[in-house]
Amino acid sequence: MSKDTTASNVPVLHTVHQVRLWREQQRAEDKKVGLVATMGALHEGHLSLVQAAAAQCSSVIVSIFVNPTQFAPHEDLDKYPRTLSDDIQKLSKLPVTVFAPSATEMYPRKQSFVEVLGLSEMLEGVTRPHFFRGVATVVSRLFNIIEPNYAFFGQKDIQQCCVLRALIQDMHYNLKMVVVPTVRDSDGLALSSRNVYLTAEQRARAPAFYRGLCRAQKLFDSGVVDRKTLIDAVKDEAAKADLDIEYVCLSNPNDLKEIDTVDSQGAILSGAWRMGTTRLIDNILIGFEF
Repeated sequence: MSKDTTASNVPVLHTVHQVRLWREQQRAEDKKVGLVATMGALHEGHLSLVQAAAAQCSSVIVSIFVNPTQFAPHEDLDKYPRTLSDDIQKLSKLPVTVFAPSATEMYPRKQSFVEVLGLSEMLEGVTRPHFFRGVATVVSRLFNIIEPNYAFFGQKDIQQCCVLRALIQDMHYNLKMVVVPTVRDSDGLALSSRNVYLTAEQRARAPAFYRGLCRAQKLFDSGVVDRKTLIDAVKDEAAKADLDIEYVCLSNPNDLKEIDTVDSQGAILSGAWRMGTTRLIDNILIGFEF
């Protein structure tokens, strides 16, 4: 175990062996362990997950690991922000332990992977077919290493939540997943580590997508349930800000298949758009809670 010099009160573990010794101590003290899995560059959205974990669990561990297996060769792995010291400083006032492994520690052989078929192959999986295999693989390894009682994920990455819910069920992991609502800036833009890539002009236009989601929510609340009207509400607001929309989908919350009408199961209204070289995603839950 080591302690970062910028925040000496935060224990930082770097190896699987260290984590397992730590986990045995938590078990001996009958503590419930909550995991918050991150890739670092922490913002208020991440901290809301940590706070939710601390409210439910007697011990919280935050993993900080930029996972290479969820990036395609043409994506931004090399430029993805790595700010471990700053991240630990942001966590210094919270009762947490940090797990910050190396790539070699997490992937000693680089030959074993986990896939959740079906759910991983639509929406985000269409343009990023590698992504959810990488997510499922690294989260499976974190579950096996840490053995948490609870795992906390953000609603902003709603398809990831659906994939991981299926993974937990299919692999019989003995833990409960908790989905925490998206944290937003005052203008509605969902917090994301990639927001730092936006120019001032792009940042000013970016919230239009969420305004479209809110407009669709109001339509649903007034009784509108058809796919076209709800999706057009998002596209219309996005067009006003000249957003480069990649997709907008109204999906069944269980299998993520696109639906024509919102029924008693509710729906996920989600989408992705590009601003220059930056790709952003957002969603709302219609008629159900995760």
